[in-house]
Amino acid sequence: MVNIESLIEKGVIIMKLSFKKINNSLIIRLEGEFDLHTADHFKEKLEEKINDTIRNIILNLDGIKFIDSSGLGAILGTYKRITKTGGSLAMVKVTPQVERIFELSGILKIIKIYSSEEEALDKILGR
Repeated sequence: MVNIESLIEKGVIIMKLSFKKINNSLIIRLEGEFDLHTADHFKEKLEEKINDTIRNIILNLDGIKFIDSSGLGAILGTYKRITKTGGSLAMVKVTPQVERIFELSGILKIIKIYSSEEEALDKILGR
């Protein structure tokens, strides 16, 4: 089952989040801009979805065209939270523009990017 949450500002969707749980993993598909205006919405909705059964998170960033330091901070906070309990965080379908920002920030030294959700699930679950 997919659960969709949208952040609407002045009648325009500025971020859409889709959540899908597969076993002990949570796949989050993001659309829009991941910045100062949307990072808190992401963190708030993530808090609502994470429970003791979620060990891994996969962020599908195919719909993210722009990210700033607030978006990076939200990803790093998610990474710290999930790895503290022995889980993993992976990213998939990262656009070239966003991947360049990840390279410059150094985030790719700790979080891997995969080409698909299935590949990320296979690697995380050891299949």
